[in-house]
Formats: sequence, structure tokens, C-alpha cells
Amino acid sequence: MNREKQRELLRLLEEDSRLTNEQMGTLLGVAAEEVANEIKRLIDEKIIVKFPALVNWERVNDNPFVTAMIDVKVAPKREVGFNEVAERISRFPEVEAVYLMSGANYDLSVVMEGKSMREVADFVSQKLATFEGVISTATHFILKRYKHDGISFEERDDDHRMVVTP
Repeated sequence: MNREKQRELLRLLEEDSRLTNEQMGTLLGVAAEEVANEIKRLIDEKIIVKFPALVNWERVNDNPFVTAMIDVKVAPKREVGFNEVAERISRFPEVEAVYLMSGANYDLSVVMEGKSMREVADFVSQKLATFEGVISTATHFILKRYKHDGISFEERDDDHRMVVTP
């Protein structure tokens, strides 16, 4: 599959990974078998790493999760920079993501989920802040999601009233 078709396939999968190989093949103008082979190759090469569903947890009754974004200031180590600390942080199961940041007053951005604010606070104070090389942390709790991965969670009622001007 050429690069252009491969990128189109990746965009289709990002938009709706529930499409069948036949449907994607039709959209791309290739055989379903070629789509299946390309998806397998992309998975094997770790270009495709997961096929997630995006859940709006605010609509689920009794949502059990609190999400926090934690800014981490790190003293980089010779020869490994920030990589060693980032790798160690990413091993915790409650950590959803770790990013190296630029242009900020911190070096790493950590996204984590906990069952309560107390659980997040305990993680930060007992695990994260005690890491060798961690200079400081700042924790931000997500109060409401408006948009995630390009998907808007807000339902807007379109105003169907007639516009009246004087």
C-alpha cells in the first residue's frame, strides 16, 4: 500500500476503528485483504498501538474517576536526560500519560486517574515527589471536559428562534 493510502487508512481508523476491512477497502479503492494485511503490518511495527473507545465519563452515573494533570520539574541526569525519570513514572498503573514539555516552567506533564482527590494527592506526595531527580510538582484536577481527541462533549441546543431586529 502506498504512503498516501496508508495515511488515509490511518485517518479512517482514527475516526472510526469499527469500520470493517471491506468498508475501508471500498473507501480506499483497494481490496479488503490488502487493508487487513496493512493493518497487521502497522500493528506489528507499533504504528497502531491501540483501538480505543472514547467514553464521556461525565454521562456515566457514579463516575468513579478523578483525572489530574501533574506538572513535574526534574533535574535531568547526565547521559539520559529526562528519559529515566519519565520511564519510571510511566510504569505506575494509575498513570495514563507522560509527556516531555517545552516552553513551560516544568519538564514533564503526567496525566493520571484516581478514585478520589485523596488518592491522587497520596500518589503525588508519597510516590512522585519522592523520586530522585524530582524537584517539584503542581497538581491540576480536571473539573470538566469540553473536548478530547477532537471530539466535543458539549451538547449545544441550536437556537431555532426567528431573529427579530428593530
